[in-house]
Amino acid sequence: MKFLVVDDDFDSRRLVQKLLHPYGYVDVATDGEEGVEAFRAALGDGEPYDVITLDILMPNADGQQALREIREIEKEHGIAPEKAAKIIMLTGLDDSSEVHDAFFLGEATSYIVKPIRRQILLDEIEKLGVHLSKNEA
Repeated sequence: MKFLVVDDDFDSRRLVQKLLHPYGYVDVATDGEEGVEAFRAALGDGEPYDVITLDILMPNADGQQALREIREIEKEHGIAPEKAAKIIMLTGLDDSSEVHDAFFLGEATSYIVKPIRRQILLDEIEKLGVHLSKNEA
């Protein structure tokens, strides 16, 4: 299992990384631009991410912009929607227009309002059809 955590807040990034680490390899990025580049590199290496968490409010490229760019890259590579990365938007904003944009303009898979809770995040990933099993390493 391979995860990408994109968040400009160190504590949020570290928390999500810590929660996901028992289930697979976790890369981190500090803004949307870095997240898109990490996604592009992983795809180029033939090791795409299974699950990506994207904060919405970030410098350089925000989560909404990064989401749209990632979905565009997937389309350019001919990745079928059912094989696309599961992208969970994580945000402190409980804003209906942000939720709308994430789902309908960016094709987000899920949306969680912070604070991040371990069981909510893990349950949401499972609901998306991603089976989590702890690494034996």
